Amino acid sequence: MIYLDYNASVPLRPCAKKAMLEVYDLEGNPSSPHFAGRKIRALIDEARKSLVKGVHGQRLVFTSGGTEANALALSGLGEIPLVISSIEHESVLKVHENPCIAPVTAEGVIDLERLEELLSSFESPGLLSLMLVNNETGVIQPLPEAVIMARKLGWKVHTDASQALGHIPLFFEELGVDMMTLSSHKCGGPTGIGALVLKEDLHLHPLIRGGGQEFGMRSGTLAAPLIVGFAAAALEALSEREEQIKRLRGLQKKVEEALPMAQVHGKESPRAAHVLCLGMPGVSSELQLMSFDLKSIAISMGAACSSGKTKESHVLRAMGLSSETVKCAIRMSMGWKTSEKDIDNFIKAWNEIFLSQKMKEAS
Repeated sequence: MIYLDYNASVPLRPCAKKAMLEVYDLEGNPSSPHFAGRKIRALIDEARKSLVKGVHGQRLVFTSGGTEANALALSGLGEIPLVISSIEHESVLKVHENPCIAPVTAEGVIDLERLEELLSSFESPGLLSLMLVNNETGVIQPLPEAVIMARKLGWKVHTDASQALGHIPLFFEELGVDMMTLSSHKCGGPTGIGALVLKEDLHLHPLIRGGGQEFGMRSGTLAAPLIVGFAAAALEALSEREEQIKRLRGLQKKVEEALPMAQVHGKESPRAAHVLCLGMPGVSSELQLMSFDLKSIAISMGAACSSGKTKESHVLRAMGLSSETVKCAIRMSMGWKTSEKDIDNFIKAWNEIFLSQKMKEAS
């Protein structure tokens, strides 16, 4: 099998598995005051410190994943104006019923002029949510510029950085945002755990109430094995980031040069090295998906938001692409286990599928 769907979920890193298994052998609740609880709590505290240090953050609240972290960020400040970009993940798009949507350019980058107009149109400032790396195209958003603009108008800023950890330089303080979402399984950690990094002086109204864990912002017994696994994976991803960016950029370029007939969406914008959104002219995404699957190659049509669900990409539509073009797009994403042989096989399969369909059309 060739796995090229890293943006959906990155294979578990051995270091994360090892760290988790060691914690599973322990007994106790991290909130308990006795020696068993304190031992587990110490592991959680160390994991939190390492994650905060790794992204140059201030405070970190553990959640059940990126979706919950996004929901907490967008709901935790109460009833204030909310502006989000049109290319956000559905976990941001669907937090509120009627958010104000900021458009993007044809290359998938936030339109800063339109964004300034939108932010200025409100009587009082609110919260801007703008993702750092788009999960479908890999396009990197001009977040620092957007933050400067928002700050001048009194707005707070949240970014969903789920697809950025380990793939581009990621420093909370340098970005200047108030809140940043991280997701464990997007960097090779376990599923079921994520985090919201936020400024020290920012307190959010909790979505989940109870024992008051996580600075009173997210109650519930902390999942120590998942937290420790998350930290182990994130630290490894950060330590090898530069090496992996160089390696994956080479594979990304190889695919683009080998498939001149493919449409590369977002190609003219800054992109993360591990993602390619490719259009196969005249061949539907569904047919491509099935054809690659029969060749034991795992790719996707876009965000993996619900099991077995395929639908037209709202990201590509927001970029102004026609429905016909959007319906021929797939996403392939790479990571720490991807080999050059995997990419050679993907290129071979893409050409075979494209040629086969054209021969059928000609007959």
